[in-house]
Amino acid sequence: MPEKTRVVAPGPDSRHVIDDDGNTLGIPAGWDLLPPGDAGLTRRVKAAGPTWTVKERRGRRVFSKGVWADAGQIAAAKAKLDAERSTDAYARKRKSDAARREKKQAEYVDEFENAVITFLGFHASHRGIAKQLAVAVTQHATPVGSGTVARTQRIPVERRAESAVIAWMRHQTTAYDNLVIPRVKGKRREVRRMLAAESRRVLQGYRSGQPIDPQQCPLQRALAKLTG
Repeated sequence: MPEKTRVVAPGPDSRHVIDDDGNTLGIPAGWDLLPPGDAGLTRRVKAAGPTWTVKERRGRRVFSKGVWADAGQIAAAKAKLDAERSTDAYARKRKSDAARREKKQAEYVDEFENAVITFLGFHASHRGIAKQLAVAVTQHATPVGSGTVARTQRIPVERRAESAVIAWMRHQTTAYDNLVIPRVKGKRREVRRMLAAESRRVLQGYRSGQPIDPQQCPLQRALAKLTG
């Protein structure tokens, strides 16, 4: 029923989708697909309704593939929004919003880097390595849209920092990316736990302040690659 708003999955071709019950539905005549990317326009089209929102699950993540709606409805919403966006007031608001977002992001980057350094807790003799690692992890994990654990709001920043460090070390200081892991339930999780334990062992050496040979340490070799 076209008049019913739905959340659907991609279908077998460009003019079909699959509903929650597994049924294949044809796209109603006169409907177009509004691609993802313009949140303001998407909100207006959805508010005008009805719409079919297409979502695709890949592993644990869900990706938007756009919104099907009446073509006239999409065109009207776009025309109205374009007119609003052409005003000086809208330009000033955009500039103000961008400045606010940049300030908020800069503050979060600083907060996250400090949280990483706190988690590392390296001995004073390894303070330089702690700073290098904190910068490397922060630069990788904090960009907006990166999809990393650092961008989630579900857990405290202290846990985000810990998880980001362990994830960075898994990819940069171990052979994880080149491992062939059997497609057995729980096996990948088991491997990640094993590698996390190894990463924590490396970190503990820096926390204790013991002398560490840069040539033998996977952490320092990984950091050297970034700077070399």
